[in-house]
Amino acid sequence: MSASSSRTQSRQRSETLDIESIYRSSRSRSTSTFPPADLPRRQLWITEDGSPGENFVSAASVVTVLSRSYKTYFKNLDDSSDTSFEAESYPATELEYPNANACETYYILAPKDPDHYNPIMCLEQSLYTIFECYLTPTQQALFGTLPTDFLQDVDNTPPSSPLTQLSGDSEQSSPVKLPSYDPRGMNYLRLLQRSIRRRDGPLFLSTMQNINQLLRALKYPSLPSDPFAPAPPNILIEAIKGWPSNEIPNRVLMRIIDETYQRSVGPHALKLNRYEAFSSEVYGELMPSFTSDIIAATRLHKDSLFMDLGCGVGNVLVQASLETCCRSYGIEVMPTPAEVGRGQLRQMKKRCRMWGLSMGEVELEEGDMLTSQRVTELLPQADVVLVNNKVFQQSLNEALRPRFLDLKEGAIVVSLKPFVSSLNARVTERNVDDISAIFDVFEKPYRSGSVSWGSGGGSYYLHRVDREGYAVIKQQFENQRARSARASRR
Repeated sequence: MSASSSRTQSRQRSETLDIESIYRSSRSRSTSTFPPADLPRRQLWITEDGSPGENFVSAASVVTVLSRSYKTYFKNLDDSSDTSFEAESYPATELEYPNANACETYYILAPKDPDHYNPIMCLEQSLYTIFECYLTPTQQALFGTLPTDFLQDVDNTPPSSPLTQLSGDSEQSSPVKLPSYDPRGMNYLRLLQRSIRRRDGPLFLSTMQNINQLLRALKYPSLPSDPFAPAPPNILIEAIKGWPSNEIPNRVLMRIIDETYQRSVGPHALKLNRYEAFSSEVYGELMPSFTSDIIAATRLHKDSLFMDLGCGVGNVLVQASLETCCRSYGIEVMPTPAEVGRGQLRQMKKRCRMWGLSMGEVELEEGDMLTSQRVTELLPQADVVLVNNKVFQQSLNEALRPRFLDLKEGAIVVSLKPFVSSLNARVTERNVDDISAIFDVFEKPYRSGSVSWGSGGGSYYLHRVDREGYAVIKQQFENQRARSARASRR
């Protein structure tokens, strides 16, 4: 049924004194102007250098700050007197990231608490993500094959000859000049896993050195013999241009989010858990998978303005801006999460450069969402507003409702508690002038593990501003009032 025919039927119903019951989910509500049917495309890759620059929080930085929480993992199996792998010596390796001049140092130690940050596991996951998402099958053959069972002892089974593959027809327009050593017969990824399982320090370091040499050969191809010919591009960055649907693969997205969180937020976990119980300032987080569900449900895109009222450390903001390249704004009243959030944003920008990816602009403010002038300025422009109000006191929820009158037609408010008294409630003379009557509300489920404060699932709510549909309903009541007044005079 079209919106125009629906409004015509609504007018016809209003001509009688007995108006049918009207509900928020009535078909007479108009269709939203947001989100658009076809989302605009973004440019995923960047052309700038990938150097993280100053004040970069690396994997090694985390271990240094929490050094007492780490212990020796590797050893020299051939020399028991070798102390270079002891925790006090800070044994280290590096990992080359996709963008030029992007490299990170890892101290190869193990956490004493298995729930704490594990730099060896982190390095593995980042390397495997690069292997799976930035390399063609031909290029992957240079590195070997991913372990299918990390606990199984594997032989160094050679892959099919990468040199032969590159010299013939391959997925590359021109062969890559390989490092001086011959990688033929070496399954580096399996060797790496074997070195970790056996805790063989020298084998781990030598394997990582070979892997990094291969990555550098792809990042910095040899210059052509013709001095006037353009320099060949970074092959890993070129791979981004071929990603399906012009979207960041979920594995890359989650890896960048995890890397940033582990280094920027994880070390501050104890401070973040200090809050006043049963207040509106209880700290809780939405998990990345839940954030992706919200992004999909609201269809955020690069031209959207996303606002998070009570943004905590900014997890949802940085993920939304990376995943969609949208513009984001968040405000947090508690000083500790606000400070940690500013640090996380700085590190997220650096990590996106290292992975060669763009992200949208993010603005963070420390302050009260009810009195912020910036909130007042931005709300009329917002496309999606997130309010994690699961533990908000009722007084705060009530104080927020009038602010939503400034939202534009089609804007969506996402919350963990509804801002309406009941879903699909009947609109009556008594509540037709209520603020929440402008919303068309939809309840959606979230899965187990979607939030930090509980393991079970639950519901969240999408409130879509629909003033056109509300105006139709309001007109019905005004018509009824006019008829009733005429009947009383008669």
